[in-house]
Amino acid sequence: MEKIRGILIGRMQPVHNGHMQIIKKILDEVDEIIIGIGSAQISHELKDPFTAGERIMMMNQSLADMDVDPSRYYIIPMQDINFNAIWVSHVKMLTPPFSIVYSGNPLVKQLFSEEGFEVRQPPLYDRLHLSGSEVRRRILADEDWMELVPEATVKLLNEINGIERLKNLSVKEISDL
Repeated sequence: MEKIRGILIGRMQPVHNGHMQIIKKILDEVDEIIIGIGSAQISHELKDPFTAGERIMMMNQSLADMDVDPSRYYIIPMQDINFNAIWVSHVKMLTPPFSIVYSGNPLVKQLFSEEGFEVRQPPLYDRLHLSGSEVRRRILADEDWMELVPEATVKLLNEINGIERLKNLSVKEISDL
């Protein structure tokens, strides 16, 4: 029997509990999931502070902590190409075959629909709090951010001095007068 494989693509800056809840739900619907780490070429920016490798580590350890069988997922870094007409082909080139696309992004949904893929809207869990933007905002404001992320994300950010990195990236440069 052919396996049903779905794909979820996100920046995961950083991996948070919402990502993990969505992945758990998707794994109830498919045999395997491809997790695309989007904008893989971008890091060390306020909106995208972590490298693709760091995000892969966060995701991999978070899935291990949830006891997800490693044979049920693939984690693949995906660079942006900023060429919408060929983006679906680019994704297909980077990944194992898949039949279901999970996305809430209108452009992603449109592009994959045009190519004949089944597109499903994943459930959003407490989107007000469970977003990378909110995690980064709380880190910068010295508010409780750890409740929003898996333990693996906390450990990795501590290991790479991620809080300090984010705070350094938030400082506006002082120009010469």
